[in-house]
Amino acid sequence: MDNGCVCCSVRGDLVRTLGQLAKRRKEFDAILLETTGLADPAPIVYTVQTNSKMSENYYIDSIVCLADAKHIQIHLDEKKPEGNINEALQQVAFADKILLNKIDLVTKEEKDALKQRLGKINKFATLIETEKSRADLGQILGINSFQMESILNYDPDFFEVQEQDSKHNIELVQSVGIQFKGELHAQWFNMFMMDLLRERAADIYRSKGLLSFHGQVNFGPAKDPWKPGEEKINKFVFIGKGLDRKQLTNDLMECLYKEDDESKQS
Repeated sequence: MDNGCVCCSVRGDLVRTLGQLAKRRKEFDAILLETTGLADPAPIVYTVQTNSKMSENYYIDSIVCLADAKHIQIHLDEKKPEGNINEALQQVAFADKILLNKIDLVTKEEKDALKQRLGKINKFATLIETEKSRADLGQILGINSFQMESILNYDPDFFEVQEQDSKHNIELVQSVGIQFKGELHAQWFNMFMMDLLRERAADIYRSKGLLSFHGQVNFGPAKDPWKPGEEKINKFVFIGKGLDRKQLTNDLMECLYKEDDESKQS
């Protein structure tokens, strides 16, 4: 591949390279893309997810963030010029796995405070403590942690509305979890997501959910279907800046299917 930033100028080269490797698919088990500490993972994820050549041959198994326990606080607190992103925040927000490295260089109190802060930024990610970046590959590779099923492994309390969270959001980037019963109307939900991403594209880093739709609809199908008689509880998580839990909840409630929806469209 050419030299340059894989999240910006080299994305075209990335597509070409992965396209060529697809012809030799039986010769390897996985591809690891290692970006620099200054890389924004969002464009890479977008490229793999939306490029037909990529999505036909590859899927994202996990996004791993290597965090320096000794110095990451400095990077998370860094103030960027207007219009520029904080790459450290972005990487933490997008991760499925966070390798919290150099834990031997911080005190237990510092480590606990850092873990709490990272958890507020991203409730998706599993934290793995490491020294000298040594980690069990079985915890990182081949586990489909990017898949929607991982949402079921959450602490159930994450989906509880906590007033203190809505009043004291000290972190610019945060996770908001919403849980509700019922079936979603595909058209209304699609319109909601299109409007949200059009208006807040710069603020929404990631969204993930296990959702039930009325009728035969799949938005990123789950591995297992709902079981007969199983209560359908939707779980949706947003990661981004300036998220309003109440507004997002209200908007999602407007997307629920109602029996009279069909008559309105007739």
